[in-house]
Amino acid sequence: MKSLYDISAPAKLNLFLHITGRRSDGYHLLQSVFMLIDWCDTLHFELRADGEISREDLGTPLPVDDLVVRAARALKEVNSSPLGVHIGIEKRIPAQAGMGGGSSDAASTLLALNRLWKLNYPLEKLAEIGLQLGADVPFFLGGRNAWVEGIGEKIVPVALPAGRFLVVKPAEGLDTGLIFSDPALKRDSETAIISGFAVDAFGFGRNDLQSVAQRLCPGVTQAIEWLASRGLNGRMTGSGSAVFAQVLRDIDLTGAPGAFQIRLCNSLDVHPLLGWATSDKLSVDGV
Repeated sequence: MKSLYDISAPAKLNLFLHITGRRSDGYHLLQSVFMLIDWCDTLHFELRADGEISREDLGTPLPVDDLVVRAARALKEVNSSPLGVHIGIEKRIPAQAGMGGGSSDAASTLLALNRLWKLNYPLEKLAEIGLQLGADVPFFLGGRNAWVEGIGEKIVPVALPAGRFLVVKPAEGLDTGLIFSDPALKRDSETAIISGFAVDAFGFGRNDLQSVAQRLCPGVTQAIEWLASRGLNGRMTGSGSAVFAQVLRDIDLTGAPGAFQIRLCNSLDVHPLLGWATSDKLSVDGV
């Protein structure tokens, strides 16, 4: 095998996001449900025999040391393979949107290179590497919609009904660190349970980050108001700035501010790369 082309990296939506506390080291404790959607980046991998790692941007330019390059480097550091890789990225998931695009790219990179370099690492090993890159990476490696707790490392797969969603990304992005460091952020939500969420999967809870995000980024409020004008109940995903709403009928998509990115998305039952790494555990924290 000398190449792997058209490797998908799907985005996610947070159906809800509650902050239940804060650890002594400053990390926030959260509860959320992550749902995969069919808004995807596409990656291409070509084997290099010289051991080098290189990247080519086939769409939106990325930072030099982005999560894809860091994921490839991290995987190479834990093995003695002399092989390298050239990675092409067709970037479609917007940055600073709360949709996990960078983390998803990193997860797909780990899974693809595990095959391309013939490392045969189990999913648990890749998740250990992924968690060092970002708290969302193990979710994407796990390959299933999930109930997420802790700082993002406690992951339990959940079955979700199929859904169609309108996702709106304002022109502005949001810095996650600014939101989590804001003194007005609510950090004391009551602990929820999966059975409570299951009663109303697409209407449960709220996003505790949203009020702070709306103050920092007027585009979030503008997106929510535009969805409301279409009769839709919008909610921010992750730390924003993207907002989404479940769609049950045809929607008029005209009249949105020109700088908005708008896309109708379907939920995914599983990740396109599910099964690319084996696991001896049916359900494990961090996978």
